[in-house]
Amino acid sequence: MYFKGEILDIELLQERARIIRRVQAFFDEKGYLALDTPLLSPDLIPESCLEVFETQRLLPNGSRTPYWLIPSPEIWMKKIIARHRVNVYQICKCFRNGESSGFLHNPEFTMLEYYTMDASYLDSLKITEELFTFLGTGTGDWGLGTGEAPLFQRLTVAEAFARYAGFDLFAAAEETGALETEARRLGLDPPPGMDIAGLYDLIFIHAVEPQLTQNPKNPQFIALLDYPAFVPCLARQNPDGKTVARWELYCRGIELANCFSEETDPQRVQAFFESESNAKAQQALVQHRVDHDYWKLFQGNFPPCSGVALGLDRLIMLLCSRSTIDSVLPFSM
Repeated sequence: MYFKGEILDIELLQERARIIRRVQAFFDEKGYLALDTPLLSPDLIPESCLEVFETQRLLPNGSRTPYWLIPSPEIWMKKIIARHRVNVYQICKCFRNGESSGFLHNPEFTMLEYYTMDASYLDSLKITEELFTFLGTGTGDWGLGTGEAPLFQRLTVAEAFARYAGFDLFAAAEETGALETEARRLGLDPPPGMDIAGLYDLIFIHAVEPQLTQNPKNPQFIALLDYPAFVPCLARQNPDGKTVARWELYCRGIELANCFSEETDPQRVQAFFESESNAKAQQALVQHRVDHDYWKLFQGNFPPCSGVALGLDRLIMLLCSRSTIDSVLPFSM
């Protein structure tokens, strides 16, 4: 029998299946509704930071209708939340184009996404910590050498910049040219005209993110909280006006999860869609349709909630003490 590509041995396939079952058991026991939403969509949430896959539906009359593979099930899950106001979770395939394969990325990957009603991003952080503790039961020390259940260290983005990049992020962001100056001080070479969000990303990726693994005093997991409001996303703004209610979870410098207190103000959702749609139109290699009426979901009945998107392949990689996600995929690309 002919197979193309590497195939996992039976022990890893069994362990992958066991981990997925335990994730399902955790949310089922908490009363979350398991969803199974489409992988194809006639439109997507515009996100200028990623590329997507386009395909077509061929009709018997010869006409063609464009569809896109989802980079996240969020677009469908929020429609169910708007109608039913219920805690939900989903494990599904997602697709992102224009990324490398092997170490931490695969164009097709498995996402765990869950939304909790009447919850904030800090509530979601506790739930995620409970999930990791639950998954760690019976697996020893996660291969990290502590022999204890995982504990998330909380660190704000501002604290991380002060500690690892050596400057006050928000003070620099308010002073014209200061972020560019800091980037050059750190040995980076930003292109002319790079905006504040781009400069932030440049410094974060090259000066801050690598330090989240190399300090031996760091614990197993680091939750990076309170991202700057000048980086566009659908997270609710914090009372300080400078940050949004968002965290990302890291282990060994690997990003595992992204969480928001979800933005429910319809005007802000509409403004995000318009801004990101314009950015996509200017720079995306694969354009996609945007539902410019999507913001109407948030008129009147959309509940306060918090959502988490977690890369399940990366989590399985850590639980199996592997160093690349292609080592835990049933078929590597």
